[in-house]
Parts: sequence; structure tokens; C-alpha cells
Amino acid sequence: MKVQFNIIRQTASSAPQVQSYQLDVDPATTILDSLNRIKWELDGTLAFRKNCRNTICGSCSMRINGRAALACKENVASEVKRLEDIAAANSSYTGGDEIPVLTIAPMGNMPVIKDLVVDMTQFWDNLEAVEPYVSTQARKIPEREFLQTPEERESLNQNGNCILCGACYSECNAKEVNPTFVGPHALAKAQRMVADSRDARTEERLEQYNQDIQGVWGCTRCYNCNTVCPMEVAPMDQIGKIKHEILERKQPSDSRPVRHRKVMVELVKQGGWVDERKFGLMVVGNYLRDVQGILSIGPLGVRMLLRGKFPFSFEPSEGTKTVRSLIESVQSLEKEKP
Repeated sequence: MKVQFNIIRQTASSAPQVQSYQLDVDPATTILDSLNRIKWELDGTLAFRKNCRNTICGSCSMRINGRAALACKENVASEVKRLEDIAAANSSYTGGDEIPVLTIAPMGNMPVIKDLVVDMTQFWDNLEAVEPYVSTQARKIPEREFLQTPEERESLNQNGNCILCGACYSECNAKEVNPTFVGPHALAKAQRMVADSRDARTEERLEQYNQDIQGVWGCTRCYNCNTVCPMEVAPMDQIGKIKHEILERKQPSDSRPVRHRKVMVELVKQGGWVDERKFGLMVVGNYLRDVQGILSIGPLGVRMLLRGKFPFSFEPSEGTKTVRSLIESVQSLEKEKP
């Protein structure tokens, strides 16, 4: 089949521009093999990273048709089908015989060095910031090795699949607007340390990962990282596990992020959904104890009143008892965990 590849090309000092190449390819051909042919047969100046070609090393991560993926894993047929499905969802789409066009771009949230090659310095620095190494400090070093039960080892399997390809980091909305956020890749590795029975710094780590919007509370739960991860590590789920460990150890008065989570559960438990009249006062105002916090949301409250958007009453949902019983059941099960 004939396919057109639109490749976003640029250098650190030049603006992006689209360069098009046409190839006759087998539908099963991978995007990486297609790029190899472009480089070998059409344009030797094209720059991109690659190594193993077997979905192991993570080197060839790039944006393929708008989302980060491994070029060695995705093939032409599946990408064309994906674009056709998206187009078919548009009621005005009538199909056609045009040559399919695949767009290839460098990963996001990282400066471009050349073409599809990005500078991953900050990516690695953020990983280093969570100290992703098992610590044995303050523990007696055994003569041979640290032993783990099969269950303890199994708890590390999902996180251990991470190949640090950068796909999750590329598509992270939180990273895009908050440069201090360490990123989903780092926090997925952080969860591996928290879950590792051999590590001696769990409490210290949780304090570190609890730091405002640099750590787990910087995650906006957009789900992009889970969607693009080629190894099903599910970084957002791992971040949620760290949050759970923190919430188990903290009181609402300890910080606003902790209060946000606990107050939301408390209000839903009471009324089936969130009573937003109380929510701001309890979270931002720290249960009316933080005067500055209350004053900070005062202007918003006034604007809501003037525009008739402030409710003066709260109607609990019809399923409040059911919601409450579900929350209590989950909380009871969590208390029973060893």
C-alpha cells in the first residue's frame, strides 16, 4: 500500500516544518522500519532514535498521529485503521480513496534537539529526584541476599515492566503546565520503592512524594499516561497507590491536598454527592480555621452570589444510603488488610 508520512522536522534553533515522504509498504511494516527506509532510501538527514527494534529498550518513542508510542511496536495498518475509525466517528465522513497520511512528531514536554530526537535531561533528572534505588540503610546486610516471598515479588511486576520510554511524560498534561512536577514515570518508579519489602525508607519516601505539586498531588488524573504506556505499567494507578499510603498516615489538617481527598469522601458519604457550599470552606478554609484561606475564596463566593450560582440549600442524592454503605464497605476492607 502507498502511504504518505508527514514528519515534523526542526532543530533547537529552527521552527518546526512538515516534510512529506511517500512509500510503498507492506501493511504489517512497523513505523520504525518505515522511518528506516525513509532515511536509507529518501533522506539521510532525518534524525530519530532507535536501538533494539523489539519493544524492549524504549528508545524509539515519538508521537505517532498525535499520541506518544513506540515506533517499533506500531505498524502502518493499525495506524491507518485508527485514523479511519476516528474519521468514521465524524458524521460527515464518507470515506475515500486518498493515500493515507501518517503524521510523525517528536515527543512533548521535552526540548527538540533535531527532528524526532528530544533532550531527555529533565526526564532523567526527575527520575533521579525520587531516588529509585532500593535502600538497605539501617538494616543488617545478609550474608547472601535479601529474601522475598512470591507475593512480595509479584507486587513489583507491573512497575518493573517500565522501560522508561518517555511516552507517559510526553503526554502528561500536569507536566505541561507545572514544570516542578516530577512526572508519571518517576512516580511509577517511586511506587515500586514504596512497595518493595527490602526498602528501609518507606516513611521518608512518602514524606518526599507528599510535597505539594512536585509529587503525587501534582497529578491531575487525566489518564493520558495510562493510555499511551506501551507496557501497561499504568502510571496513574501507581500514583494513586502512593496517595493511598499517604492518606492512611495523614490527618485532614496536615495539608490541603490531603484535606481535599478526605473532605470529598466525607461529604459524599453524608449526602451522596459533594455539597460544594461546604467543600471550599472545609478544604481551603481548613474547617473555618484558616482565615486567609477563607478570604481567598471570598471574591469567588461574591461573584457566584451575584450571578445566582450559589445554592442556598443542599438536596442529598436519592442513593445516599447506598453510596454510604459502599464507602463504609471499602473502608472496612481496607482496615482488614495486613
